[in-house]
Amino acid sequence: MIIYGINPVLEALRAGRVREVRVGERPGARLQEIVDMAEERRVPIRRVQQEMLDRDARHGVHQGVVAMVDDPAHYSLPDLVRSAGGAPLLVVLDGVEDPQNVGAILRTVDAAGADGLVVQSRRSAARGGAAAKASAGAIAHVRVAEVVNIARALEELKGLGVWTVGLAGDADMPYDAVDLTGPIAIVLGAEGAGLRRMVRERCDFLVAIPMQGHVGSVNVSVAAGVTLFEAVRQRRLKGQQPVRRTAAVRSEG
Repeated sequence: MIIYGINPVLEALRAGRVREVRVGERPGARLQEIVDMAEERRVPIRRVQQEMLDRDARHGVHQGVVAMVDDPAHYSLPDLVRSAGGAPLLVVLDGVEDPQNVGAILRTVDAAGADGLVVQSRRSAARGGAAAKASAGAIAHVRVAEVVNIARALEELKGLGVWTVGLAGDADMPYDAVDLTGPIAIVLGAEGAGLRRMVRERCDFLVAIPMQGHVGSVNVSVAAGVTLFEAVRQRRLKGQQPVRRTAAVRSEG
């Protein structure tokens, strides 16, 4: 798999997933940390022309670096649930196909300290390239389970003791009125279409984020952040989840 951009490559190096790093013939100061880390970890480094970087990144914003990385590890739903440090907190994506949104959600899942992401094999964006770049490196750290069918996955999660909370704009219950301190999977629908009927019907709760302005909805990655950090807030109030660290908000990817 190919990833690109300074932060994604740095995090993949830290995670030990990089097979080769490709940098421009004259790397700048910001790329030197990558070069130094790759040398320290004995990862091969190739100096290449800008045209090769552009081609490898499919003309994405690569910031002068591309890396060949191992494919992500495969996790099952039981893996995600059993590896949780406390009550599992998961995110399920029902057909989210925009790689920028998938990357932003990966970043938020990591920032919130959630326990994993569930995606459908055929109806979600690939996790390399633009998604990895938008995740700012979080893709190297978030456990992802790929499933064949999201509706069946929700049933399996219920069998594992996980309650499912679907985001739907027309739901009567606000997102902060449901108890998110137990084993929870937050279910997010595709851009525009929202949750599919079979998925919606299998959610234990349907909740909405009340809109105060003129638009009727927020981006799916924003909805993920709002709901995940509400779960973090509730858990912290109950003493379930300590504050791990405070991270600065960065505009660069």
